[in-house]
Amino acid sequence: MTDDDIDLANVLADAAGDAIRPFFRTRLDVEDKADASPVTQADRAAEAAMRAILAVKRPGDGVIGEEYGADRPDAARVWVLDPIDGTRSFIAGRPIFGTLIALLEEARPVLGVIDQPIGAERWIGAHGRPTTLNDVPAKVRACPTLDRALLATTGPSYFDAAGLVAFERVSAGARETMYAGDCYNYGLLASGHIDLVVEAGLKLHDFAALVPVVEGAGGGMCDWTGAPLGQASDGRVIALGDVRLLDEVLARLG
Repeated sequence: MTDDDIDLANVLADAAGDAIRPFFRTRLDVEDKADASPVTQADRAAEAAMRAILAVKRPGDGVIGEEYGADRPDAARVWVLDPIDGTRSFIAGRPIFGTLIALLEEARPVLGVIDQPIGAERWIGAHGRPTTLNDVPAKVRACPTLDRALLATTGPSYFDAAGLVAFERVSAGARETMYAGDCYNYGLLASGHIDLVVEAGLKLHDFAALVPVVEGAGGGMCDWTGAPLGQASDGRVIALGDVRLLDEVLARLG
């Protein structure tokens, strides 16, 4: 991962935002995909714009995108794209969705972008470097115990029955639990406004970009066993602003 990769990630985010903004709070045709998740013209236009740039700038790299699948996914370097993470919020006119851009090297996330194109907020995380929000360093806040933590998740319907029971054990110990937000929650965690995010059912394009952002702000991310997240992870995700919370969270998750 180089400075050129970071510059390219910014170019990709700019292109996605340019494709998304004309559709925001307009009347959209909404389709349901095979997994019952919604998709719009904006999702497809944003991913197409990013793929077109990568085809020119990084023709040898792999690409995995939510809307258009995988090209060369076994490459040593793979770009992972989620053009609109939080499509339901986008459809509802709520500016808490985001574009996610990640670069994997040897199946591990080394560069991540969370871009909110309506509010013009862009978190960038890169391995070995501090995370920034609009070029200003972002930092998690201290929260050593769960009873002081603000917990967030996208929604209870994203857990299976056993996962929901486990999540509710964590929620019962937290100070407050908030719903909705998708990737935006992780940006808020990186900036010190939320302490903990617990989710399940995520795909690679949902979490790959989040890892460098959270870790570069001083936090931590792992799966529900405490293992690092990567291309083979099962989609159960924990993000912590203060890693001292981890043992208590893992114990409650079981």
